[in-house]
Amino acid sequence: MSSLALYRKYRPTTFAEVTGQEHVVRTLLSALRSNAVSHAYLFAGPRGTGKTTLARLLAKSVNCEKPKKDGEPCNECSSCKDIMANRAMDVVEIDAASNRGIDEIRDIKEGTKFLPAKLKYKIYIIDEAHQLSKDAFNALLKTLEEPPAHAIFILATTEPQKMLATIVSRTQHFDFRKLRVSEITDRLKGLAKKENVKVDEDALILIAHGGRGSVRDAEGLLDKVLTSSLGSDTTRITLEYVKEVLGIADTAGIAEFVGLLLEKKPGEGVQK
Repeated sequence: MSSLALYRKYRPTTFAEVTGQEHVVRTLLSALRSNAVSHAYLFAGPRGTGKTTLARLLAKSVNCEKPKKDGEPCNECSSCKDIMANRAMDVVEIDAASNRGIDEIRDIKEGTKFLPAKLKYKIYIIDEAHQLSKDAFNALLKTLEEPPAHAIFILATTEPQKMLATIVSRTQHFDFRKLRVSEITDRLKGLAKKENVKVDEDALILIAHGGRGSVRDAEGLLDKVLTSSLGSDTTRITLEYVKEVLGIADTAGIAEFVGLLLEKKPGEGVQK
């Protein structure tokens, strides 16, 4: 295993690799094939469900020099490589949770006046956009009202109800859902295989449940389990091993203990 976190090491490089969110993937690919990409998007949904991943994929696809017929990026041209390596000056990411002021949005507004340095489009990805200040929202609104043809805005948020209605109305809005346990389990199986580690399926299912609908959180839990197994005598990661590492109690034992308490047998419950 490398020291790089699994969710970063195996971040999807194509739309086909994205777990879940089929309705978003399908619509974006259709827009790419039809050359009908919007100037502004709003990706809303729970944390760890693929909003930033799809924002980056969209940024790469619209700038790909040799896009595939199905809308997927080639991942081989200089534009794709620069974006994947996070060295593309024309792709700007802002975390509104820590950069929520008017100055950052003014910088964006000024930046949109100039053509991209290298890519076809300038892409602005604003994560946790709902945390922008009131003045920043108003400045962003003015930019979205008269967007330049060479700029695309992608706003991501976990709390869409806090977004200004006027901004939402100027974006193409996608709602992301929590991932199903089966979807997350399949994703974890693939990661374990890539890491050449044997993990029992029931152990993967438990980790998937621990993600609570977030594939990123589940990948973080798998990362913790795999890291803990390094240097140990563990050759195969079992359900019991995962419970021990993650500190997950035996639910069957807890149910039995509660049952004994309800039966007014606390002594037996303590012995259990």
